[in-house]
Amino acid sequence: MKTPYDIIVRPLVTEATTDAYALNKYTFEVARNANKIEIRQAIEAIFKVRVVKVNTLWIRGKVKRRGRVSGKQPDRKKAIVTLAPGDSIEIFEGV
Repeated sequence: MKTPYDIIVRPLVTEATTDAYALNKYTFEVARNANKIEIRQAIEAIFKVRVVKVNTLWIRGKVKRRGRVSGKQPDRKKAIVTLAPGDSIEIFEGV
């Protein structure tokens, strides 16, 4: 059984994601095996808001080199969550 904190890994705060706050959209890194329904339920349980829409996408890990040794960063899954009008998440306010 997965808890909401197992599904939501961390919030993503970048310039592009902070511009989306005006549209009531928030971005999170989520567990790789989480689906949209689980993400919706986790966000609603943790932040006590109403979720209208969830969009997910995969971020492929970059290949990095250090001399002759090359490695790959892990793949990640990102979720863009649209909240109902009037709802907001407090941790993102004032960022």
